[in-house]
Amino acid sequence: MSVNLQTPIDYLKGVGSNRADLLRKELGIHTYQDLINLFPNRYIDKTHYYKINQLQRNTSEVQITGKITGFKEVTQKRGKRLVATFQDETGTIELVWFRGQKWIRENLKQNLPYVIFGKINWFSGKFSMPHPDIETVDAHKANISSAMQPIYPSTEKLSARGITNKMIIKIIQQIFIESNGKFVETLNDNLLTELKLINKSSALLNIHFPKNQELLARAQFRLKFEELFYIQLQLILKNLIHKSKIKGFSFDKVGDYFNTFFKGHLPFELTGAQKRVLKEIRSDLGSNAQMNRLLQGDVGSGKTIVALMSMLIALDNDFQACLMAPTEILSVQHYNGLFELCKELNIKIEILTGSTKTSKRKQIHEALENGELNILIGTHALLEDKVKFKNLGLAIIDEQHRFGVAQRSKLWKKNTSPPHVLVMTATPIPRTLAMSVYGDLDISVIDELPPGRQAIKTVHRYDANRLMVFKFIRDEIAKGRQVYVVYPLIKENASMDYKDLMDGYESLSRDFPMPDYQISIVHGKMKPADKEFEMQRFIKGETQIMVATTVIEVGVNVPNASVMIIESAERFGLSQLHQLRGRVGRGAEQSYCILMTSHKLSSNSKTRLETMVRTSDGFEIAEVDLRLRGPGDIMGTQQSGVLNLKIADIIKDNDILQHARHQAKKILKENPSLGHPDNSAILETYRSLGKYKNIWNYIS
Repeated sequence: MSVNLQTPIDYLKGVGSNRADLLRKELGIHTYQDLINLFPNRYIDKTHYYKINQLQRNTSEVQITGKITGFKEVTQKRGKRLVATFQDETGTIELVWFRGQKWIRENLKQNLPYVIFGKINWFSGKFSMPHPDIETVDAHKANISSAMQPIYPSTEKLSARGITNKMIIKIIQQIFIESNGKFVETLNDNLLTELKLINKSSALLNIHFPKNQELLARAQFRLKFEELFYIQLQLILKNLIHKSKIKGFSFDKVGDYFNTFFKGHLPFELTGAQKRVLKEIRSDLGSNAQMNRLLQGDVGSGKTIVALMSMLIALDNDFQACLMAPTEILSVQHYNGLFELCKELNIKIEILTGSTKTSKRKQIHEALENGELNILIGTHALLEDKVKFKNLGLAIIDEQHRFGVAQRSKLWKKNTSPPHVLVMTATPIPRTLAMSVYGDLDISVIDELPPGRQAIKTVHRYDANRLMVFKFIRDEIAKGRQVYVVYPLIKENASMDYKDLMDGYESLSRDFPMPDYQISIVHGKMKPADKEFEMQRFIKGETQIMVATTVIEVGVNVPNASVMIIESAERFGLSQLHQLRGRVGRGAEQSYCILMTSHKLSSNSKTRLETMVRTSDGFEIAEVDLRLRGPGDIMGTQQSGVLNLKIADIIKDNDILQHARHQAKKILKENPSLGHPDNSAILETYRSLGKYKNIWNYIS
């Protein structure tokens, strides 16, 4: 008999409305499907039976077959305890009960074969087992949970209200009884055969009540593969549907703007990686489908030049382009850089931010609408309703993880048809996460640095070495170089952070006194105009030291700055440390990053610092970061619900994830509609995923 797994949990025998309410609130279990997908956290292995003479003083939980040969009551300070002698062919052990003795005396029989299970104690030269689980050998053999006992996720409230692990085992067994252990297959025969997967019914039985370790491993592999397979299938289908339904502007020519710049104004030879990425973008722009591409490249890898050349293709096809960045500092830097590169190309570029004056805004709005303005750079200000383009053909978003989905979609609506979209990030996204979270985007990677860049030397120093570090700074300044000193900024501790920054500024001012040294300071409490003034002094070389909070994490480009000192480096995340390090090493000179910490470091902090000293490969750093923090943290709160997986772990199960993506691609390549009879199980499951969002909290 087949059970409808969407049946509310209230209707399952042994649950009832009160327990159902608790299961809904505490574990999010609404239906039979949710309950069957409540997978155990761990298992107590009951596949092994010990002999009494094999017991060790350190053995934790053991299972023994034998007989009770006698009972006795022992008086103690408070009340009595009941002790039974339990015997097998190799020796004896005592079973002890401090409560429930009447029931035990009435129900347990002497000389009947029992299986006992529990923790053993060693006292006065004897082994004993307090309050053992005990069942007759016949009952033990008949019970489907007798092999490896599952331990399920729980909460204090559930335990307090009597929904124990035993109770959960009982209600899950009830689903198996009602369904006869038969569940609908969700994968096709080809996958089951090719990957030697067990079927869905066996997988569910052996994930909840495995008879042995091997069957458990096969069940886990099958269910992890299935979960990751459907996430990948959805993402790849989303991409295919996007390409077939959302028509993009076809940029069919590469004209004067692009060619003039490429032949006469390119400041350096493009790297192989830049050429490859440009080719991928050009192919998208000419394909009739809307481009939806993620461009990853480490700090300083030359993403901006690729972005500009993509914008020039839009201009060659009589369209406008825009570039949106998360902060004013970064917008200004993009504007200055692009203005410089385009000044001989007769292109009109403007910048729009929160501090653009009203009169200037009006001019920009008009020039945008009548098409005089070719490229607009800016912050969130680009999203305002008043900002209307004549014909926006390409939208570029920098550091897109700083923008929410709603903000991005506002940009799409700036035109009658959606513009092509290029999303850029200097925060390398680990391959595993890119496949799972951005799997519906096409991904390009710039994985080589421009020639002539020297690797940044990174060292870790303790606060006790500060005088040596100051001497090093003096030597670098004497060579004409400039120095950043960055302090952490953590919102919950804003006042403490501000104090750290000001204390640091004062101590640097004492060690680097005027008029020999000039120091700039930049932090979040300053007005934008004051911030910009201090930034400009540093950029022009009027100050040698820039003391700042993480405001400068993205966006400041001063080729002459060769030293980055990060104070309290243990308080930063790995990707932040990597971003900050990328602020130096932009000129031809050798650059340095010095990580300053106290001696008290957690093991995670040590791993982060060792990783920074060992490698400058952003992708390797991102992988370590993912292992340390987990996917939820890396995605940030905006997207942390993205990978709420039931059984798979995208870090530990990376191999299965790659397998799953490969198989999903293969199936969709041969049968994009999934309409072939062989794929009927997959199509049915895919549709039900859309219908019942609670099956898996899959990608939104």
